[in-house]
Amino acid sequence: MLAFEDVTRRFRGGDGVTGLSFQVEPGEIVALIGLNGAGKTTLMRLALGMLRPQQGMVRVFGEPLDDLPAGAWGQVGALVEMPLAYPELTVRENLRISSLLRGSTPGIVEGAVDAWRLGPVADRRFRQLSLGNRQRVGLAAALQHDPRLIVLDEPSNALDPASAILLREQVTRRAQAGAAVLISSHHLDEVARIADRVLLINAGRLIGQLDTTGHDLERAFFERIRADDEHRRTDEEASR
Repeated sequence: MLAFEDVTRRFRGGDGVTGLSFQVEPGEIVALIGLNGAGKTTLMRLALGMLRPQQGMVRVFGEPLDDLPAGAWGQVGALVEMPLAYPELTVRENLRISSLLRGSTPGIVEGAVDAWRLGPVADRRFRQLSLGNRQRVGLAAALQHDPRLIVLDEPSNALDPASAILLREQVTRRAQAGAAVLISSHHLDEVARIADRVLLINAGRLIGQLDTTGHDLERAFFERIRADDEHRRTDEEASR
């Protein structure tokens, strides 16, 4: 469903990602974990064609991004950084527009309103919503058309505990139906409950997987990051 093949995208100042290689299979939930600034959002933007690699290749549904038919994007559901919505339109109107843009029928909107418990705010303007409700609208828009590939960047931001549980249930259900899911988060315990694999990213590089069967995931995570930082410093000093 999604494959990165030795992908590099650097920015002025040194930020970005380098040499990323991994794939997400149908029915699989892959979580991406890293500190702020590690490159998670850059990776997500590359997956969606919002950025183009300087080296390497990204494939979606087996096709290089440049060759992917425009209609194929209707089978992708994404939320990166913040929900995209028209502030003066209502929740229901925004969901209807999202469904039409993805080639779906407006009839799916009421199902999304029910699934994400948006009924009490469905006729309220988006700009009037709390941050948590805005996030739920963004998630509803991303998932209401039953996409084959789901890309979510920090989807639990601003969600209360009940909404976070709803998110887990929705993502798990989509994966069980065959969707491929890539999800980034800094909430390690949250994604460890649902992910088939947890990939670690540090300083723009994938540094391996995290074993989620341990009893102290946060300690294991930070130890891996610290060890990688020390290894990089040693390599940099040796190359001077």
